[in-house]
Amino acid sequence: MTIETGFDSNYRKVLVAARRARQLQSGSHSLVASASNKVCRIAQDEIEAGKIAYVKTEGPTVKPLVGESGIPILI
Repeated sequence: MTIETGFDSNYRKVLVAARRARQLQSGSHSLVASASNKVCRIAQDEIEAGKIAYVKTEGPTVKPLVGESGIPILI
C-alpha cells in the first residue's frame, strides 16, 4: 500500500471528495477554513489545500463470482 497525495484521474478525485463529504456530514471537523457551509465544497477545498490523501493498494482487483441466483459470492 502507498499513500497518494496526487490524483491519477478525475474519477478518483470525485470518489475521495465524496467519501470525505460523508465524513464531514457525519460530524468530522473541517481541516481548512471554507467560505461555504456545504460539505461537498468543503471536501473540495480540503483536497485543493493538500490536506486529503488516500491509500492505494498494490493488489489486483478481483471480480466476484456470480452464482446461479445472480448474487455475487465473495471468497
